[in-house]
Amino acid sequence: MSTVTKNQGEATDEVKQPNAMDIRKGVENHKQAAAHHQEAARHHINAAKHHEDGHHDKAHASTVLAAGHALIAEDHQQEDAKQHALNTK
Repeated sequence: MSTVTKNQGEATDEVKQPNAMDIRKGVENHKQAAAHHQEAARHHINAAKHHEDGHHDKAHASTVLAAGHALIAEDHQQEDAKQHALNTK
């Protein structure tokens, strides 16, 4: 069950305090987003190395993988943002 508190310095805005399940979801979304950002970065680095080595087909494949991981990370970020929006009254 959520409780309602006021934001500091903002007399009119109220924020529901998240329950344990909401907190777990938030933590998991942050961890998953971070993991996919790290994978995206790794694939971008690999793409750059492949381009330097003249292996442009491998670079293309790494770029596609990087983009996929970036999209998945964005999904987790959006899910977390939705949770925050739902906890704002």
